[in-house]
Amino acid sequence: PARPAGGPTSPRRPDQPPAPAVLPLGAAPRPTTAPELLARLRPAVLDALGPEVEGTAAVRLDADLEGADVSRLDVDLTGVRVRVGADRPASSSGRSTSPTVDVEHVRSREDAVVRRLRVDAHPLLVDDVPVDVTAEIEGLRFRWVEGADGSLAVEGVEPDDAAPLGGHVRVSAPREAVLATARRIVATELQNIGLTLASLDVDLVATGPRTVSLQAFARVRKGLLSASVRATGTAEVDARMVLTVRDLELSSRNPVVAALLVVARGELAKVEGRHVDLAADLPPGVRVADVRVEAGEQLAVMARLP
Repeated sequence: PARPAGGPTSPRRPDQPPAPAVLPLGAAPRPTTAPELLARLRPAVLDALGPEVEGTAAVRLDADLEGADVSRLDVDLTGVRVRVGADRPASSSGRSTSPTVDVEHVRSREDAVVRRLRVDAHPLLVDDVPVDVTAEIEGLRFRWVEGADGSLAVEGVEPDDAAPLGGHVRVSAPREAVLATARRIVATELQNIGLTLASLDVDLVATGPRTVSLQAFARVRKGLLSASVRATGTAEVDARMVLTVRDLELSSRNPVVAALLVVARGELAKVEGRHVDLAADLPPGVRVADVRVEAGEQLAVMARLP
């Protein structure tokens, strides 16, 4: 139901949670048909994407609207390219900047929900890696916000224990494309300690539904010197969604190269045995029921929400 606005609100205290995400949708009132919703939503979504996102003309949206609720929202990102670490001015994206919506001074707020949100990308490109995404989320709450100035926006509502999210996510990428990116990263890191990467072979094996073991063999050079480097490690996610990295080893039989790897081994020691709670920073209504990994021709991670 619509909720009338009160008077001006006090400034947010530092200990208060951050303001909810707001997406401007032009002028009030809210859309009452799916075509009208899509006509407003598409330019707003494209405008919200940063300059590192290219090929947004390929984005496809479809939806059904039932009263205030969005019963179905489908987003297809196939063909979009994301430049990780892109350092370009926002104006280079060619998209305009939406006006700020003042959600502190509103005429009304109306509670609503996206009953089912589906996101597909078959694939999208993250740098040069084709990433395949299938995600379906149920029960995504939001509010229609009418500003005192006649503007309209949607305001996100965090899930909680009383209204948790459901759904599933699967993200995968070709093994060789991921390893090619890994080689570039390793080559850069080795350059920082005075070594040149000549070759890198990586073997990733899923030794369990939530466990991946790595063995890597690299050939490195320093001037006329050539030597091999061996790296091993295991990453495991337990039933409580806690990630542990163990059995890390970085070694070389060449004493000169081994000495140069001391700094890198020191960094690995900081990670060895460390527990990372993957669910610790999630809102109360977002609970990961299960995680699965695959390490075949495709490297894949799958997560299920209860």
